[in-house]
Amino acid sequence: MLITHDTECALGMLVELLNTSPEACGREDLPDLAALRDFVVRREISDVGPLGQADLEAVRALRERLRAVFAASSTREASDLVNRLVAQAGTTPRLTDHDGHDWHMHYFAPGAALADHLGAEGGMALAFILVAGERERLRRCEAPDCARVFVDLSRNRSRRYCDSRTCGNRLHVAAYRARQRSAAETPDALAAPAR
Repeated sequence: MLITHDTECALGMLVELLNTSPEACGREDLPDLAALRDFVVRREISDVGPLGQADLEAVRALRERLRAVFAASSTREASDLVNRLVAQAGTTPRLTDHDGHDWHMHYFAPGAALADHLGAEGGMALAFILVAGERERLRRCEAPDCARVFVDLSRNRSRRYCDSRTCGNRLHVAAYRARQRSAAETPDALAAPAR
């Protein structure tokens, strides 16, 4: 599957946004405007004007609508959700080469509100995944105590955890310890003394 650099960046932005929700991390990771501004700076989101409380509320609402795409039970349901997101954001595709980046597409209208900007960029990135027939790449972490989402961009679609160093490693260590306990509790018939 060919994913352009700007689509991969948009997917990364949307995954990070989705994983700020209380459902994903047990707390609100976009608690205030300062956190929203930090998100905008960290993700290098361009063409963002002054932010207000309405922007924070709109981004939180968008976050839940985007999260629903990952939870969709079918490609039809996911595509309906994406179509509504993109239509509401009022996409305006245009080529740009700002801030030292090569030519790439922006899908948001110039001067768009942050939620519309994120909805257009994230919605189009999700649309490209769906068009490629790759909806199964939109995943939820398989760790039982984690609700974070990710986009599996591995070549063989084998990624199971949001982060292999945290969730993946924690589960592998727990399974190893369980095997060690089980082996220690099981009597070893071969260790019986010979007569």
